[in-house]
Amino acid sequence: MQVVLAVAAGGALGAVSRYALSTGVTNLLDLRGSGTLIVNLLGAFLLGAVIGLTEDRWDLPEAARTGITVGILGGFTTFSTYMHDVVAHAEDDRWLTSLTLLAATIALGLIAMIAGLAAGRAA
Repeated sequence: MQVVLAVAAGGALGAVSRYALSTGVTNLLDLRGSGTLIVNLLGAFLLGAVIGLTEDRWDLPEAARTGITVGILGGFTTFSTYMHDVVAHAEDDRWLTSLTLLAATIALGLIAMIAGLAAGRAA
């Protein structure tokens, strides 16, 4: 039951954080999808860092580790919003923006995950 509560609390915190950061970045850059991109890249990096840190160094209880990874970071990142942003640009005949957002999130997300793992393992 502790794990379930940790995931629920973490999910709420992650979702609110995602909304705040995504909205702020999108408004700042005035470009739909930019906030989602930043959130997903940051989330990939942070997940990599947490996994890297907890592999051999930090002995976190299961509830804490799952609350952070599945709860907070799972609630923080969002695939469905990302797909909606890609489709919305395509529907507005902004195909280059749509495809750039699609490719950038995948490529940069992979780089962010690798960097996060490396940072977590090196810490």
